[in-house]
Amino acid sequence: MSAKPPSQSEAPPLRRTRAKRGEGERLREEILAAAERLLIKTGDVEAVSIRAVADAVGVTPPSIYLHFADKNELLWAVCERHFNVLDQVMERATAGIDDPIQSLVRRGRAYIQFGVENPEPYRILFMSKPAATPANFPPERMLQSASFGHLVEAVARAVEEGDISGDPMLVSISLWATVHGITSLFISKPDFPWPDRERVIDTLLWIQIDGLATPKARRRLSQGSRPTAT
Repeated sequence: MSAKPPSQSEAPPLRRTRAKRGEGERLREEILAAAERLLIKTGDVEAVSIRAVADAVGVTPPSIYLHFADKNELLWAVCERHFNVLDQVMERATAGIDDPIQSLVRRGRAYIQFGVENPEPYRILFMSKPAATPANFPPERMLQSASFGHLVEAVARAVEEGDISGDPMLVSISLWATVHGITSLFISKPDFPWPDRERVIDTLLWIQIDGLATPKARRRLSQGSRPTAT
């Protein structure tokens, strides 16, 4: 007796056709965009699952793993895109500013504001445990980023102009540590009875600047050219 032909439910699944050139990269971008939307919408990294991202894109979960090893690597890739946007934000904040010290202050304020407005990406990038960092995101990758490079350039300019003293790399790291510290506190302790946040930020930034400023810069600042919050 011949075998019965398979019913529709028993038919073998259709093979996925090979992606055309460029479609793989386009799918990767769609995956990143969907994960970013979910992260922003939920405000909770735990609520962003591979299945939820796959459903949002309209693909199966295995399709996600063709581009990212796991959820952690996917989320870090999303957050790295935010880090690139952070550089653009800081560059816009300092565009057209001739005073090296004013440029540093505005750069610091832009960093803090961006972190507070994007708490989950910031938390993943800068507040995660070391073990959570994917292998393809080594620490030196942060130092090679455009945002850190531009900070070092801004500090070097201030040193060259005679406004601050110190090694540009060491000064840049200390300034980063300062803005990161207050950003992390704003994110992790939102219920703390903060005084006016703008005053907190100004006080913090100027404590750093006053400690780095040369006598020449202090004289200029004492004559009323100290930049204020904008």
